[in-house]
Amino acid sequence: MSEISGKVVWVTGASSGIGEALSKALSARGAKLVLSARRVEELERVKRSLPANSEALVLPLDLTVPDDFPDAVGRVIAHFGRLDMLMNNGGISQRGLALETPLEVDRRILEIDYLGTIALTKAALPEMLKNPTCHIGVTSSLVGYIESPYRTAYSAAKHALHGFYDSLRAELYDSGLRVTLFCPGFIRTDISVNALTESGEKLNQMDDAQANGMTPEQCADQMVKAIERNKNEVYIGKKEILAVYLKRFFPGFFARFIRKAKVR
Repeated sequence: MSEISGKVVWVTGASSGIGEALSKALSARGAKLVLSARRVEELERVKRSLPANSEALVLPLDLTVPDDFPDAVGRVIAHFGRLDMLMNNGGISQRGLALETPLEVDRRILEIDYLGTIALTKAALPEMLKNPTCHIGVTSSLVGYIESPYRTAYSAAKHALHGFYDSLRAELYDSGLRVTLFCPGFIRTDISVNALTESGEKLNQMDDAQANGMTPEQCADQMVKAIERNKNEVYIGKKEILAVYLKRFFPGFFARFIRKAKVR
């Protein structure tokens, strides 16, 4: 039996893509789920797609409204009595040149991908730490390690997640908290379709690399295995994960490579 069986797991960004696939993978291992995102109808659809004996609470949540988080945590505890795991998967990407992107667009991306994520973590931690073991998962990105044109604010937010959660792991390790950073590359979701452009509007088109990427189901399977093994972080994708090692060992070559790479 999986160590996830019977655990109460809160998944943000659960209405589509990686979050939906992760929710299904966790449910298949016997987890009790809290499904959060902004779109209630899509969360209900995901709930209906789970196995018939699954336990799931649909809890709408907007990562830009942190004042709602304490009440949301209270609803989870009222429903399940505890919270064992928090999977921070909600977020938004970017496809825009820095010089053409007004600060309010950068601020929105950081507010969702970084500030909203850590605010929910801080709201949930007091309840989670009542358990002898608890686990936080964070969907970062390969650009949490490497730079990429057209993604300056997105990359900054993902780099910031690594700094916060690596530090949090060190602070609370003796309290029983485990933290896993997931670093996906190109996953076949609508992340590029929904990415913000310089105008703050959606790109509304699929990147070629995204379209040819790993499936969300394959990604979710690797995420769950990383949780079960208590890994600190995991790189997920195809050949694009080599970019992390390329930058680490050959930074000058990588800098030249990324300037010419087709990333939009």
